[in-house]
Amino acid sequence: MYQAVTPGVMHEITPLTPGDCFTISSRVKKDFDFPLHYHSEYELTLILNAKGAKRIVGGSIGVVDDIELVFIGPNLYHSWFNHQRKPGDIQEITIQFHKDLFGEGFLKRNQLSMLKSMFNNAQRGILFSQETAEGVLDSIVNLKQKTQFEAVLALLSILHSLSVAPNIKLLSEPGFASEKFAYKSRRVEKVFEFLYDNYEKPIALAEAAKIANMPTVSFSRFFKKRTGKSFIDTINEIRLGHASRMLVDTNYTIALIAYKCGFNNISNFNRAFKRKKQCVPREFRETYTSGKVFI
Repeated sequence: MYQAVTPGVMHEITPLTPGDCFTISSRVKKDFDFPLHYHSEYELTLILNAKGAKRIVGGSIGVVDDIELVFIGPNLYHSWFNHQRKPGDIQEITIQFHKDLFGEGFLKRNQLSMLKSMFNNAQRGILFSQETAEGVLDSIVNLKQKTQFEAVLALLSILHSLSVAPNIKLLSEPGFASEKFAYKSRRVEKVFEFLYDNYEKPIALAEAAKIANMPTVSFSRFFKKRTGKSFIDTINEIRLGHASRMLVDTNYTIALIAYKCGFNNISNFNRAFKRKKQCVPREFRETYTSGKVFI
């Protein structure tokens, strides 16, 4: 069941009941027919035979390959569209589970640190490699045959395999999600908190270094080592995430969104947006409001 939230985006009320750990559905269908939507549960989606279809997760737009395996966190916009997919049957298996199924007290244990990290990353949407998808394919397909406690153990085993999988891709920018992200370094967390609170303003590297209580040059190296991205690239990613959300959720003009997200002029905003998403802000907004998908 769906409830309209913003133009083109629906809130899904999933069939998962409070008394169940998870629900799994397996469908064979001719077309993608679910609207762009979100829900409060975690979702693991496996899609077969849909090469050329288009995926929207948060602020990202991408093309589906032979096998698609995506893990989506609570309240993250997502859907799939036919786009350039060839006619034929699509197989789709969806597993949904409560966000409190594995509580904080459980996940904070040392042996489960990778699982906790994966749940944190799911707030941006995780795309797994084809090799990883193929490796868990049988386990996901056979999960529907498991019952009771055996089914929960099987799900936990699948999630563990995915949590240690290499070559994952985080789909959406951190600024698109409303949730805060956890990092292994408290210094990095403090810097990200500062960036989230001040992304609309000019931010100098020296300001962030001061937050981390480090010399500027040392902080620059430290930040890139811990995050895998430069400080400037991180700021732009956060700004683009917030801009993407505003394009979806508001009627603000594109120029106003650019300024509200810290870009000093509309041209810089358009260039940065297209470099990241392969489409300009106007096209991105049309994707969400009309279902027309650009690449």
